[in-house]
Amino acid sequence: MWFDSFSDLVRVLLVGGAAYITVVVLLRTTGKRTLAKLNAFDLVVTVALGSTLATILLSQSVSWTEGALALALLAVLQTAVAWVTTRRPGLRAVVTARPRLVLRDGEPLHDAMRAERISLDEIRQAVRSSGTGDLSSVAAVVLESDGSLSILSAQQYGDGSALSGVEGVGR
Repeated sequence: MWFDSFSDLVRVLLVGGAAYITVVVLLRTTGKRTLAKLNAFDLVVTVALGSTLATILLSQSVSWTEGALALALLAVLQTAVAWVTTRRPGLRAVVTARPRLVLRDGEPLHDAMRAERISLDEIRQAVRSSGTGDLSSVAAVVLESDGSLSILSAQQYGDGSALSGVEGVGR
């Protein structure tokens, strides 16, 4: 349908404006972590915030108050999970995957790659993107908890202390 009524349009403008302001205020008060690209849990919260905002805007059966409460609940839960996992590192594994070594000293770690469902072509692409043309000059490639690949060249490797906590290091 192209048009129902002016009252529907006015509702979208008024409730949409109020919901937008609510989201901005919540994001500013809960900090950068709420929309950070850190892990699957953060992605789920980000998608849920967007879905909730869309529901507030388009569903007449959801009042602005109900929507604002839902947005606030998501932000508070995200903040609570972040707070708990920074104070209880053991619980972090419940919410976040550990980073994993997928290439060491230019050699692909096929078991790790298979477990993480990542191909050698994806590793090569990441290495090329880092400005390196030779796998043998790469000390480590890490599949991070957010799904990105970090590349450490042999020159950048240093003492390797940045790899502390990465699964597959030290084996």
